[in-house]
Formats: sequence, C-alpha cells, structure tokens
Amino acid sequence: MQINGSIVLYNNDVELLKKAINSFLNTELEVKLYLIDNSPTDNLKYLSSIDPRIEYIFNDANLGFGKAHNVAIRKSIENEVKYHLVLNPDVYFEKSVLEELCGYMQSHHDVANIIPKTFYPDGRLQYLCKLLPTPAGLVVRRFISSDKLIKKVNKKYELRDFNYDKILNTPFLSGCFMFLRVECLKEVGLFDENIFMYMEDIDLNRRLHKKYKTIFYPNVSIVHVHAQESYKRKALLMSHVKSAVYYFNKWGWFFDGFRKNKNKEVIRLIKKINKKL
Repeated sequence: MQINGSIVLYNNDVELLKKAINSFLNTELEVKLYLIDNSPTDNLKYLSSIDPRIEYIFNDANLGFGKAHNVAIRKSIENEVKYHLVLNPDVYFEKSVLEELCGYMQSHHDVANIIPKTFYPDGRLQYLCKLLPTPAGLVVRRFISSDKLIKKVNKKYELRDFNYDKILNTPFLSGCFMFLRVECLKEVGLFDENIFMYMEDIDLNRRLHKKYKTIFYPNVSIVHVHAQESYKRKALLMSHVKSAVYYFNKWGWFFDGFRKNKNKEVIRLIKKINKKL
C-alpha cells in the first residue's frame, strides 16, 4: 500500500523544507513525495536528488496552494494510491506518525481526513480544530484591534473549551497537514482551484465532512512553524480577503444551514466530552 504526499514550494527556507521532506520519507511504508514548485525559477530542483522517492514538478508559474496540490493529487488518483498527504513545507514530525495515522484510517473507513495534535516549535499547542467560520468572526480576527474581543471570538472559534486530548470529528481542520483518503476525494472533488490561497482547506474539509468524518487525532503530534504571513504582508492579506469573499459567496454569508448545524453539533459534542472528564 502506497502513500503519496505533496509539498507546494515557493522560494522556501531550504533547511526547514528539508525537515519536512525528511519527516515524510522517514518511514518503512511505501511512499512517494511530489515537490510541486510554484517558484519563479527551478532552483529547488536539486532537492529531487535527495531520495529516489521524490518527484519534482516545476510549474513555471504560481498556481496557488490548492491548484498546485491538485497536480499531485490527480497523480495519486491516476495511480490508484489509497492515501495522500497534503503537507506544508514548515511542518516536521517524528518517525511513526504516518504509520499511526495509516493504521487508524485502515480501521476507520468512514474517515476522509485526519490531522494529529500540532505544536509550535516552542511547545505551545496550536488550536487547529475550528468551527466553520462566519463573516463577522473573520472580520474581528483580522481587522479589529481589541485583544479582549479577539480572545472571546477565538475561544469559541478555535474550540478552546476542548482540551485537545480526545479524538474529535470537526468540520474544519487546518490545511497544514491533511492525511486524505483518495477515494473520498474522487467523490467530493479536489481543492477548489478558484481559491488561490487561504480558505481552500476549509472549503475542502467541509465538503469531506458532509459525507465522512474529518478527525483530529491527538495520539501522535507534529510541529508546525506557522509564520502567519497574511498577518505580516499586505499582498497576502488581500489574497486572504479575496478568498474569504469567494468562500462566503459559495456557501452563504449569513444563511448557511450546514455551518449553523455543524457548529452547534461540535459544541454539543465537546460539552459531552468535558462532562466525562
């Protein structure tokens, strides 16, 4: 059984990128890694010589996050590969993570996507289980300067009442690490290529969650450097805004029944979990 993975490149920190590459390849499982390069030049092509399990694809254009990953995911579909890992270039992890996740997916056929517990390099937890976003919530988190209000919104949105040590089926999981069942992607579709960057992970996960489980799995962990570039660079902020507008036009700004019901369902589930503690 083969597991394919893909990392989208764009003028990356090479040493950090190598940690991501080595993390994926450090396994006894049969794996293949696609490096999909959106950079202006193919200077990173030499990375394909690190290991024969790497295939480098130079796009000669910046296709965006989701469209570039789709290049590799389509190869997984064509080759009838069972699982595909969408991996950020700033994520690294210990050996056995892939084995553990693969074992869980093998015994839970109703799971379409899974992400492990995730930490910053300094050991702080990243709150990557989220509710489906609302327009008001995104505006507060990106444009309002009130720390008190942002903290209140994040407490609910990032499910901070959840202690992140139990398995949870939630409609929004971060796109930094998406261990995907390819058969499910064939049914619901790949990343929406109308989204250049940001929100594409939410869009795909909600489509998967509508028919399958999308699981937070705390029994293994990864490290995500997570620079939050859209908070620092105006061009990326505008890309985030454009993606958000497209997302809400697609799924609904104020009337999104799926969002309303699923968010309530997750909150109820967390309350039930907390009562058992």
